[in-house]
Amino acid sequence: MAYKRVLLKLSGEFLSAENGFGISHEATTALAREIKAARDATGVELAIVVGAGNLWRGARNGEGMDPATADYMGMIATVMNAIALQDALEQAGQPTRVQTAITMSQVAEPYIRRRAIRHLEKGRVVIFGAGTGNPFFTTDTTATLRALEVGAEVVLMAKNKVDGVYSDDPRKNPDAYKIDSISHREVVARGLQVMDATALTLCQDKGLPLVVFDIFAEGNLVRLLSGEKVGTFISSAE
Repeated sequence: MAYKRVLLKLSGEFLSAENGFGISHEATTALAREIKAARDATGVELAIVVGAGNLWRGARNGEGMDPATADYMGMIATVMNAIALQDALEQAGQPTRVQTAITMSQVAEPYIRRRAIRHLEKGRVVIFGAGTGNPFFTTDTTATLRALEVGAEVVLMAKNKVDGVYSDDPRKNPDAYKIDSISHREVVARGLQVMDATALTLCQDKGLPLVVFDIFAEGNLVRLLSGEKVGTFISSAE
């Protein structure tokens, strides 16, 4: 069954060049075209949360700083990525709005839940920037929180050249195997690295499913939005 409304979680590195740093026009444009094509093919209402690892990682880049200050800088970096992705999407012909949890009225709308839902209903892609607006929470938690707030049916955890969740690190363990479906509880029990613990616990508590998939495998996003089985499906079912 096809989805009606989803939230797509993107890593900031997807917007960068091969060195994983900065914002690459070519990479951002290619990602925007993939998203636009998938939305055109399915009509799914699409919200996005993008990280900032290509620009700033609080724990690493902010070493020696006050942790809250480092996290606020990371939140601001997500807005830079959100605006870059918005520009690329609109150049591809997809109407897009950026909403931020930290007020930046000159460049984006403030996050207002009902307004975000209305944008989605009108066929606009909504990109949520500045995390939750609070330090000590990751963009994984932001993705889960916003998905629940706007009524998304699933959180799509996009990966690059990783086609799902594996029993172990396949680069280190040749016997590692891909898991097609698994419960939130088992992900926690087995210590599988899907998203941060706070976000995963919230998904489990609220029964919000996740899909971990390779966004750059040809046709994957369209197939997934159409309701096909792609990647690893994580739900509350035991």
